[in-house]
Amino acid sequence: MVVNIVIGGLIFLYAGYTLYRFVQKSKEGKCSSCSISKSCEAKSCCSINEKNRLSNNLVDNK
Repeated sequence: MVVNIVIGGLIFLYAGYTLYRFVQKSKEGKCSSCSISKSCEAKSCCSINEKNRLSNNLVDNK
């Protein structure tokens, strides 16, 4: 019984921590929360998405 309570508590703690991280990253904005933001050469995040979308369309059309 005690083991079930401990495991359930750990699950809820992890879910709360994950939700907290998500909210904090969403507050930072699109580019600053990106994992490659320090080495990215794009002027804006939109240009990255456009390049990815265009390259995906070219691959899909082949």
